[in-house]
Amino acid sequence: MFRNQYDTDVVTWSPAGRIHQIEYAMEAVKQGSAAVGLQSKDYVVLATLKRAASELSAYQRKLFKIDDHMGIAIAGLTADGRVLSRYMRSECISHRFVYESPLNVGRLVTQIADKSQVCTQRSWKRPYGVGLLVGGYDATGAHLYYTCPSGNYFEYKAMAMGARSQAAKTYLERKFETFEDCSLDELIQHALFALKESCTEGDLNSKNCSVAVVGIDRAFETLEGDAIQPHIAAMDSEDSAAMETVDVPAPEATEGVGEPPAPAAGGDEPAPMEQ
Repeated sequence: MFRNQYDTDVVTWSPAGRIHQIEYAMEAVKQGSAAVGLQSKDYVVLATLKRAASELSAYQRKLFKIDDHMGIAIAGLTADGRVLSRYMRSECISHRFVYESPLNVGRLVTQIADKSQVCTQRSWKRPYGVGLLVGGYDATGAHLYYTCPSGNYFEYKAMAMGARSQAAKTYLERKFETFEDCSLDELIQHALFALKESCTEGDLNSKNCSVAVVGIDRAFETLEGDAIQPHIAAMDSEDSAAMETVDVPAPEATEGVGEPPAPAAGGDEPAPMEQ
């Protein structure tokens, strides 16, 4: 599908200055199921759409616990996501064993970015075709990071990735200024509303989405099925209430249609129209 003479390996540059292998990996992230992350001053919420390969298969997991204070959401190649999650768990375990304290979220993200970037400099390797939303809470507060196959990483207040993620980003751009002081329940509601914007197959329900939360007084936890159903119901009821409160314009008056306007007070009556 993407064959040309400049995409045989990751160290071959095209005349336009592009590395096609990296672009293919980033395209895999864009075609993956949507994932949304947002943070307040005390909590981070990750939400993902679960996509099944076929009607006969189960949904693939998109949320992975890394440590008690950290977890990730993935979009792209699930196999690459599992490889990176296993590496991240090993780093967290090693840090706890040596220093007896949890690993700083930003430091681990930097290590993942370095590991991804190495794959763009070795001809016998390929870029990881997965994007990560890393959410965690450490001594410096709540953090949400995004990493991509090129090795770049960024810290966000809110972020969405995957298929049709632009619709979710638009919602987050309108609301992100209110996230700082939101409670955990409010933050989950915003995550579900953003995820709903990217939903392509039917309505958002407890079977095709999952949510993970972590924060100041809460270890990383994934909410699925019955655990997420109350939040889905609250979102649906809020949508219904919003529809009921929409102002419907009153119909225009139809009396006197076709009649000449009444003369102004104290003025002369208009002359009759000529036949």
